[in-house]
Amino acid sequence: MKILPCLSIWILAQCAYTLAETTDTTEGTDTTSTTTTTTSDTTSGYIVVTSETSVAVPTGDYITYTTTEIVSSTELNATATSNATTSTTATDVVLVGTGSSSNSTATSSSTSATNTQACNGYTEFCERKYSNITMVTAHNSPFVKKNSVAANQDYKVTQQLNDGIRMVSFEAHYYEDDIYLCHTSCELLNMGTLEAYLTTVTKWIKKNPYDVVTILIVNSDYVSPSNFSAPIQNSGLVDYAYEPWKIPMSLDDWPTLSDMILTGKRAVIFMDYEADQAEYPYLLDEFSQMWETPFSPLNRSFPCTVQRPTGISTTQANNRMYMANHNLNLEIVFDDIDILIPDSAQINVTNAVSGYGSLGVMANNCRSDWDRPPNFLLVDYYNDGNFAGSVFEVAADMNNVTYSGDCCGTSSDAVKVNSIITLSLTIAVLTTLLSYLV
Repeated sequence: MKILPCLSIWILAQCAYTLAETTDTTEGTDTTSTTTTTTSDTTSGYIVVTSETSVAVPTGDYITYTTTEIVSSTELNATATSNATTSTTATDVVLVGTGSSSNSTATSSSTSATNTQACNGYTEFCERKYSNITMVTAHNSPFVKKNSVAANQDYKVTQQLNDGIRMVSFEAHYYEDDIYLCHTSCELLNMGTLEAYLTTVTKWIKKNPYDVVTILIVNSDYVSPSNFSAPIQNSGLVDYAYEPWKIPMSLDDWPTLSDMILTGKRAVIFMDYEADQAEYPYLLDEFSQMWETPFSPLNRSFPCTVQRPTGISTTQANNRMYMANHNLNLEIVFDDIDILIPDSAQINVTNAVSGYGSLGVMANNCRSDWDRPPNFLLVDYYNDGNFAGSVFEVAADMNNVTYSGDCCGTSSDAVKVNSIITLSLTIAVLTTLLSYLV
């Protein structure tokens, strides 16, 4: 009889690892009280608790700059006045850099040349500032694994970039004297080293010379940024890394995509906590230059309010880029275990162009609230929606361009379907075992 309690405890521990979707809670969290609604699913026998607020919010130390630092006046002048033109003899395309700061549909202001080369997939983007484009972000990009509820995407990063993803985000953990990409814990889901992942990203960047890619590193263990320099350098990404001319960069300080492409600095690398731009100028502090809407949302209304960094004014928010977190989570409460997993069952609505809880509605609400669209739309399973590529349709609408509709990879629902089955079976086993203890 003593075996059952021990077995139950072991399975509960494994369940916590296997089912966990508390993506960034290892960063350090401030658990808050929430108003919850509890329902019982008589089919599976487990309790589902939904909430109108996030269960936990990462509470790392945010960097606050009281003054700005001009790093390079030379780059400032080049960014502000660039009107360079380049052409490739192989395809006879022309790329024009103008330094335009338009907040709407960009048009060429050059009389000497007309741009014929797309930047990030659209010719209209070439003359727009980096901070004036809405990009789709693959939340937890590396976490692709069948039959794991810790997965967030169906396709690996090369396919993500091929399909139109232009920002990738991921958790990074200090593990076995290196930086690994692990979901919550390296015992739960370990997708290998940061260096290996960045090497793959760099290969794609090298093969696609007219694209600007953004990387958002979640420094889950709050380790020194020095731990990230070797992976960035060894992968070759440092050769493409953009180094701002000013710390921090305000909304209007960013260069145009064509300027970044012409200089070859086409990878923007952000880190959420512990960045030191003075020491590592290519590793940008996220929250002094970008804010985010509520983290790990459970609320299907997806409010477009500032959650991180805390305490910034409306004026400050208006002067920074922002990311709309639109990855809906499901909270599971069983006994004393409280975990979050991606709400895959509603992904076709969550990633849809329209309808309550959709990405399209949130993006439009954000545009209305802040008089400008989000810079980044963070989503799970980007390839799913009310149609393949619906998230890119939303981004195109925010950018006032026409989406080509060419998406996405090879169709597969195995990850999500099997994850839901695995979840139900695990809960059922726990219920049976725990009944012996009552």
